[in-house]
Amino acid sequence: MRRSRVFSREERSAPGQIDLTPMLDVVFIMLIFFIVTASFIEEAGIEVERPAAVSAQQKQSTRILVAVSADDQVWIAGRQADPRAVRREIERQLAASPHGGLVVQADARSSAKAVAAVLDAARAAGIADVSLSTRRR
Repeated sequence: MRRSRVFSREERSAPGQIDLTPMLDVVFIMLIFFIVTASFIEEAGIEVERPAAVSAQQKQSTRILVAVSADDQVWIAGRQADPRAVRREIERQLAASPHGGLVVQADARSSAKAVAAVLDAARAAGIADVSLSTRRR
């Protein structure tokens, strides 16, 4: 027995029309793939002018970014931190992501006292892998 199918006017495509549904399906699948596989870059919260260094090396496993601005303000995870609460904020960030190290992005015009305070707070919080971010000369 042969079955016949009845097409309505909406189902029949006019001559010269192209069905875009398969193409849109592929585009959306590609979009989802790129969103899922994209690596997102963490920012420190402020733009700092890092000092130059000849021996700069790329750091692979960084979980906590701390920025020290030119006027010695401390920024952790995109938010300004109270200088007295830097250790507590670093401990909170460490609890959220325990693996990896801490990178201090200090402005070239920031004081050594502010950078040393951040480094001391990181060591007191129990982070052994602490690095200072520079730009390659």
